Amino acid sequence: MVVSGSQQALDLTSRVLLDPGNPVWVEEPGYALQRNVLTAAGCRLIPVPVDREGMDVSTAIKRSPRARAAFVTPSHQYPLGSTMSASRRIQLLNWAQYAGAWVVEDDYDSEYRYESLPVPSMHGLDLNSRVIYIGTFSKVLFPSLRLGYMVLPADLVDRFVAVRFAMDIYPPYLFQEVLADFIEEGHFTRHLRKTRQVYKERRSALVESLAQEFPSESGFEVHGAEAGMHLTMTLPEPFRDVEIAARAARERLWLWPLSPAYLTEKPRQGFILGFGSTPPDRIPGAVRTLRTLVER
Repeated sequence: MVVSGSQQALDLTSRVLLDPGNPVWVEEPGYALQRNVLTAAGCRLIPVPVDREGMDVSTAIKRSPRARAAFVTPSHQYPLGSTMSASRRIQLLNWAQYAGAWVVEDDYDSEYRYESLPVPSMHGLDLNSRVIYIGTFSKVLFPSLRLGYMVLPADLVDRFVAVRFAMDIYPPYLFQEVLADFIEEGHFTRHLRKTRQVYKERRSALVESLAQEFPSESGFEVHGAEAGMHLTMTLPEPFRDVEIAARAARERLWLWPLSPAYLTEKPRQGFILGFGSTPPDRIPGAVRTLRTLVER
């Protein structure tokens, strides 16, 4: 099903599959706009910690074994950037089958991996039709295109179509026709190949600058630099990311604080650093400005 970006896909999924009061697993930290959709649907959010292997499924089962759905970003967890391990993917799929639950896989930027080949989706491992797969062109092309897609289990198609028809019938055909031609004529594949090199260069410039300005022994850590168009830097105590981000904005340095991505009362402090739109030669100066702000 073609949708108006991944946000509409999340909204459609919540309308079709979830009822007010349903417990749902969400990653901790996680994607705020996803949580907004689930909160609007009246769901009870169950925050599940994330580590280097992705969502901790064992902890999730202990906290809410009969949850209605699990919302995950397994290829490149947002915002910490980990890739869910094969064992946890299988564990999550087995839980969904046993509990009669759904796995909603938001695969927002898996096209960009710099140290390895793209990771197979959870949908490709799903033998029991428990996965709702969401993809988007916002990252690989541009956000204002507002085009994404869903891969749905066959027995859910009619229900999704009915809800979709009540919302907006279907997205405009014009952009779909242009994008379809772009893909069929081979331009999309060439675009991915070119932009993967562009973003790899920018990623490397950011990683090197952070290593120079914030050595690891100082307590600053970099997460998720192997893929995607952002990485995350966590801060030691007593730094506060929201305060630093506000000061940085006054100097025209745009930082996205990490702490609002948490639901718990003791969030980690840090910054989600997007590098997709910043030329490599501007990155070292921006990181030096960040160091100056932190030192203050």
